[in-house]
Amino acid sequence: MLDAIAAGTVTVLFRRWDRPRVRAGGTQRTVVGVLEFTSVEPVDEGGLTGDDALAGGFPDRAALLAAQVGDGQIYRVGVRLAGPDPRVALRARGRLSAADRADLDARLERMDRSARSGPWTRAVLDLIADSPGVRAPDLAARMGRETLPFKRDVRKLKELGLTESLEVGYRLSPRGRAYRRTWANVAR
Repeated sequence: MLDAIAAGTVTVLFRRWDRPRVRAGGTQRTVVGVLEFTSVEPVDEGGLTGDDALAGGFPDRAALLAAQVGDGQIYRVGVRLAGPDPRVALRARGRLSAADRADLDARLERMDRSARSGPWTRAVLDLIADSPGVRAPDLAARMGRETLPFKRDVRKLKELGLTESLEVGYRLSPRGRAYRRTWANVAR
């Protein structure tokens, strides 16, 4: 479905929700880029047409209706590819300026300071660097942590362009490797 949205052949999604889960103007990052939700409106099941089905990537109205399982209102969500995920370009930068380094130092220090269990950012980056492609539950166990909180922390590092997800596990991005190399020169 994401490829069809990126190609422009799917322009609407239909979802049955108890309340809207997205809002017009909102975005979501995906593997094909950033999706923008251009509209969110409730629709009457009886008013759905074959054209609605085609715009949603379904062969016909019956297939569209069959996909709407559960209870709740059906919503028509306009969607388009808004552009590439900015984290992709960020993580590809293999060189850090002094300002980049200072910004990352400050952000990671703030994350470490606010963590109830103490500093974690450097340990997680080291673990990922030493264990690329290892499953998150296994990495979390090595640190004596639960999987979900560990994954949340890795997502924070991903937001800064320091890590990237693999089919299984993670690895440091070029930006993450460049940042980690600076640790040899500066104590943290």
